[in-house]
Amino acid sequence: MATRACHGYRVPRSAAKTSRASIVDVAARAGVSVATVSRALRQMPNVSAATRERVLRAAAELDYSASPLAAGLVTGRVRSVGVVSAYCGRWFFAEVVRGIEEALRECGYDLVLHILPDEARREQFFGELPLRRRVDAVIVCALPLVRRELDILHALDLPLAMVGMGVDGVHSECVDDVAASRLAVQHLVNLGHRRIAMIGGDEPGASSWDRPPGEVVTVPALRAQGYYETLAAAGLEAPEGWQPDGGFTVEGGERAMSALLAQPGGRPTAVFCQSDEMAFGALRALRRSGLRCPEDVSIVGFDDHELAEHLDVTTVGQSFAEQGAAAVRWLMPALDGHPRATEHSLHPFRLIPRGSTRSWPAR
Repeated sequence: MATRACHGYRVPRSAAKTSRASIVDVAARAGVSVATVSRALRQMPNVSAATRERVLRAAAELDYSASPLAAGLVTGRVRSVGVVSAYCGRWFFAEVVRGIEEALRECGYDLVLHILPDEARREQFFGELPLRRRVDAVIVCALPLVRRELDILHALDLPLAMVGMGVDGVHSECVDDVAASRLAVQHLVNLGHRRIAMIGGDEPGASSWDRPPGEVVTVPALRAQGYYETLAAAGLEAPEGWQPDGGFTVEGGERAMSALLAQPGGRPTAVFCQSDEMAFGALRALRRSGLRCPEDVSIVGFDDHELAEHLDVTTVGQSFAEQGAAAVRWLMPALDGHPRATEHSLHPFRLIPRGSTRSWPAR
């Protein structure tokens, strides 16, 4: 006969009730009060071993599982953490969520995902705030927030963390994007390149909602800062038109590279791409133009996408999954009533030289 497992007991499926059992049913079968069932299932003290055994057996026989929402009425928690981002289809986001979900699962928490792909959805989210009373903490993933949005999230009075970018007054897990970009561009300078372009763009999901100029510092702005600072330190120019918007997509990177190749005055010998996806597109544009990488143009990306090694792309590597897991580790003490200091926790990064860059002039 087929069996099912519940609370460590195995019960024949034929014995299972067809309707969902309630905590009242468990209490009646075990011969104890509802409060005792609640305490026993949550492993709380003041319940004898014999009584806990009786409650667990009754719960197993009835196939009972406590509702998180019902448990929240008693504990004040729903054992869920909200994750908010502008998109879910990007590789780096999938890596962040993987790290968050694995860490939450180890702690017995669920992940509640909210995607804000456009301005209308974003305004609706911050207007209605569906997170209220549904999560115990919030993680914002690479979503630039204006002050008004931050104030709304702070008003929830829940632990709040950022992943992928630093925000003043919010605990953040990220890399130093300026320093990481300097590393990438300096690699090209050290190889002898003097005509270095950049493919970047606006931060995906950046909002214009009540945003005063300069209020939000985005990841693309920080990576561009590293590019310009490195060129200036090397005494090199960044010609106008050599910083096209690639939109952080493969297609955008291809369009941006094609625009660079059409610039008057000769093409760059090297291109710093602010993401590996844009670097992949740049490689495709070079191939379609009959040019070779790195013999004609060197390419360096950013992030160490899972395909970067297969496509032999030089890049700056970082671990998004670890940043997501670190955000969860920071949140957990706060949920137990022991909050830790808010800080920008900077994660390591490294240059990964591969076959898409070489010295110039190439011979």
